[in-house]
Amino acid sequence: MKTVVLLFHPHLDQSKVNKALADAAEKKDNVTVRNMYDLYPDFKIDIDAEQKVLEGVDRVVFQFPTYWYSTPALMKQWEDDVLTHGFAYGSKGKALAGKEFVVATSTGADSENYTRGGDDHYWLSEFYRNLQDTAKLINMKYARPFFVFNAEHITDDALKRQAQRYADYISQDSPLKVLGPLQTEADYALPEL
Repeated sequence: MKTVVLLFHPHLDQSKVNKALADAAEKKDNVTVRNMYDLYPDFKIDIDAEQKVLEGVDRVVFQFPTYWYSTPALMKQWEDDVLTHGFAYGSKGKALAGKEFVVATSTGADSENYTRGGDDHYWLSEFYRNLQDTAKLINMKYARPFFVFNAEHITDDALKRQAQRYADYISQDSPLKVLGPLQTEADYALPEL
């Protein structure tokens, strides 16, 4: 499986978690990490180049920090510009059909915050239902996401383990588990690799 990681972090130089994840992923032979804020600091996205990248892979990973319960601004701009009618969806938009779609995100808060009884009131996976529906619209397979919680306080050892786990997960040769729209939060838990 050929995998591209589209890394959307506006301050990667200040990142502990996303930088570690990206560095671990880059060490895998079949994974390419693209730092989107380095490529497009002015938000002027080369649509043709991005679409060619997508056409040449089997798995697309959207890696980003959770900002205000959402994605960084460039990621939304990228979606609007690149996932166009006739390319990604519509009667002739089949370029991404059958490819895997993975969300990989980090949060500053711990996992208990992202529960029904927690401070944030919802499971983290619920904040990204829009991405799951996007995958469905563009005929991609929405695979089990990869979450790293507690980014502000994660220990170096725990981060090293998570980074390796992430790299191993997204670089698997076998297909990833695909999630449907009515999965429970337990279905989002990544099994030990």
